[in-house]
Amino acid sequence: MSSPETAELRILDAAEALFYGRGIQAVGMDEIRSASGVSLKRLYQLFPSKGDLVQAYLRRRDIRWRQRLAAYAETRSTPEESVLAVFDWLHEWFGEPDFRGCAFGNSFGELGATSPAVAETARAHKEAFFRYLADLTAAAGKPASLAGHVALLAEGAIATAAITGSAEPAHRAKEAVRLLLAAA
Repeated sequence: MSSPETAELRILDAAEALFYGRGIQAVGMDEIRSASGVSLKRLYQLFPSKGDLVQAYLRRRDIRWRQRLAAYAETRSTPEESVLAVFDWLHEWFGEPDFRGCAFGNSFGELGATSPAVAETARAHKEAFFRYLADLTAAAGKPASLAGHVALLAEGAIATAAITGSAEPAHRAKEAVRLLLAAA
C-alpha cells in the first residue's frame, strides 16, 4: 500500500495533466482516479470534493511555475538581463508540447464566475507574478510603473502563444521590454 503522500502526489500529478490538458470541467473524479491508480475512496479521503482538488492543483502549480521562472531568470548577471530572461523562459515554456496557456487564466475562464475560490487563486497567482516582475524591474533601477508594462507584455504573450500555438510572442514581447528598459 502506498503512503498518503505518494497517493496525494499521484492524484495531483494526474489532476494537473488532465485539468491543464483538457480543462477542469471536462475531467471527472473517476477519470482522475483511473489516471492516478488511487481508489475513489482514497481520492475522496484526501480531497473531499473536486473543488478541493482544483485548489490543491492550482496552489501546487503556482509554486512550481514561479519557482521554475525564478530559477531561470535569476541566474543572469545583471538585473536587466533577469527581466529579459523572463521572456526567454516564457519562449521555452511556450515551446513545450503540452503548453496550453496559463492554467490560472484557463481556470478563471472556466470557473471564475461560479467559484470565488478559483477566482481568488487566479488573482493571487497574477499578483505574485506582478510582484516578482516589480522586484526585478526595481533591482534594475527602473521606475515602479515599468513593472505593469512588463507584466502586461508577459500576460499578452502567454495568451497569444496559447491561442496561436507559437512561441514567437515571447520574442516580440521581449523586444518591446528591451525598448522600455532602454527608455526608462
